[in-house]
Amino acid sequence: MDHPRPRRFSAATQRRYRPLKALLLQQKKFLLYCAIGTGGVTLDFGIFSLLVHSGRLEYQAANAMGYAGGTLLSFILNARFNFRVADKLTLRLASFFGVAFLGWLVSFGLLYLLIGLVGFNKYVSKLAVLAVVVLLQYNLNRRLSFRKST
Repeated sequence: MDHPRPRRFSAATQRRYRPLKALLLQQKKFLLYCAIGTGGVTLDFGIFSLLVHSGRLEYQAANAMGYAGGTLLSFILNARFNFRVADKLTLRLASFFGVAFLGWLVSFGLLYLLIGLVGFNKYVSKLAVLAVVVLLQYNLNRRLSFRKST
């Protein structure tokens, strides 16, 4: 059975999309960081939901367990597939959790400011704060938690 040949783009189309391709390649680590973070958030929410629904833990304890599980998964996947480091893992894990805690504190403070003091929409505020915290944590983790050893 003959398979259709892959579609080729014209030279003009390739030139038009070259800057986008370059930008995506330049931001590859950040995009992968975000994708891995999505997996961590999904695990966090799954653990939280399972523990709360089963009645095993009250919601704050379940939140702590879910947050820890999601953060640990994010660390493992980022260390292995994104930043490709395998040395000093205990120190890197402690740094990663420290950055996650700092991100949570910034999130807490900004949400209090935007929602509690200014009265902005909760969902818009959460999205804005999430963007700030993701950028903060990515840059801190890139420079601290996953810095290449010399």
